Amino acid sequence: MQKIFTAFQGQRRLVSGPAGEVALVVKRVASRPDEPIIIFEDATGRSIDFDLRGGDREVLARLAKLLPPPVEETASPSEPRGRGRPKLGVVAREVTLLPRHWEWLGAQPGGASVALRKLVDEARRASGDKDRERHARDAAYHFMSTMAGNLPQFEEASRALFADDRRRFTGLIADWPADIRDHIVKLAYSDRA
Repeated sequence: MQKIFTAFQGQRRLVSGPAGEVALVVKRVASRPDEPIIIFEDATGRSIDFDLRGGDREVLARLAKLLPPPVEETASPSEPRGRGRPKLGVVAREVTLLPRHWEWLGAQPGGASVALRKLVDEARRASGDKDRERHARDAAYHFMSTMAGNLPQFEEASRALFADDRRRFTGLIADWPADIRDHIVKLAYSDRA
């Protein structure tokens, strides 16, 4: 899944999209700045700096190093094979458990690794919606802190966001600059109807 970034110039949204697309638009606009430009990673709501020096190819090459492709594409066939199943993205790491946990895991069909994967998948399914809501709320808050931290009713809006009081939250930010307000709502609630 490709990361999406959004650039703001002052209170106005410039562009949203993949890193390369956003970087090139910002590079062109930054040559004649009216107001500061800030780039945000939508998944986290945090600002990020792109090195925009040089030509377009240089900028895109640096971004490719900054945002590497998924693990499957980076594995080289000449590298020695480690534990796990690297082609499937399986990575061997250390897990510290008590002896009774290892005994239980060892007695499970397929062994400890299969049992752990099943437990993790079950927990992800059980808490998936809550985790997504928490990540979305955190991303909205990070963005909101940077772009709206000194706007009217910021504190009250923050409390409403964390209380998951959508009606109150959207009412409190209704008078904020449209691009900022709309982006906060998108980050906080786009996964929910």
